[in-house]
Amino acid sequence: MNGMVELYRQQFRTTIAVQLQYRAALVIWLIGQVLGPLVTLSVWTAVSASGGGQAGGYTPADFAAYYIVLMIVNQLTFTWIMFELEYRVRHGSMSMALLRPVHPIHSDIADNVAFKLLTFPLILVAAAVIALGFHPAFHFSAWSTVAFLPAVFLAFLVRFLMEWTLALAAFWTTRVSAVNQIYFVVSLFLSGQIAPLSLLPRGVQAAGMILPFRWTVGFPVELLLGKLSFPQALEGMAAQVAWLGLCLLLLRLVWRAGVRTYGAVGA
Repeated sequence: MNGMVELYRQQFRTTIAVQLQYRAALVIWLIGQVLGPLVTLSVWTAVSASGGGQAGGYTPADFAAYYIVLMIVNQLTFTWIMFELEYRVRHGSMSMALLRPVHPIHSDIADNVAFKLLTFPLILVAAAVIALGFHPAFHFSAWSTVAFLPAVFLAFLVRFLMEWTLALAAFWTTRVSAVNQIYFVVSLFLSGQIAPLSLLPRGVQAAGMILPFRWTVGFPVELLLGKLSFPQALEGMAAQVAWLGLCLLLLRLVWRAGVRTYGAVGA
């Protein structure tokens, strides 16, 4: 246990030091994180304004609240491992990771959490600036705010494990960009990033209820904004726990199979 604590502590320090050395890259990343929701918010604000002041029951103020919270939730749950692990396999650094006495996922968790701690205050500042321009209508309640905390934590775990498992496709093919792009496009629609799922066709809504994407982004957003009843919140958390268990099982199975087939690659 002491060794794991030290590993995480050192990884936190390393990640923060690296990010502070590459401040320009950090700024570019933050701009990208803000521009996506901002552009989509602008589009839906225009649509609702041209539709008599609302679209699908959302007013411009409702859309502003939705995308501001979505930007925060997305920052708390996102990962970059799908692109990073391919690079490690292709350039041979995965071989060194496999020689270490701890599972490589621990280093990635520490790296991800440290980056979030460093950038989260900046995302909050961006959210405040957007709020000044779009005047969101937040409808928070005490119980949904409390329930949001475990919901967003479960969302992070499901998303991280799901994407880490999918990234292991690099063990079988060192070029997985096509897989990443398919996943990214599907996730945009089914997680609620393009639009709230309630505005999409019923078939898409049904797929969102079955697949894990909604539970990684859209569900925590809807929960915090008071869009869900208490029973719906419990059902959503149950779905998150179920997907978390399935992701853990799949990760274990795919990891074992991938390590057995891994062949070192170098640039």
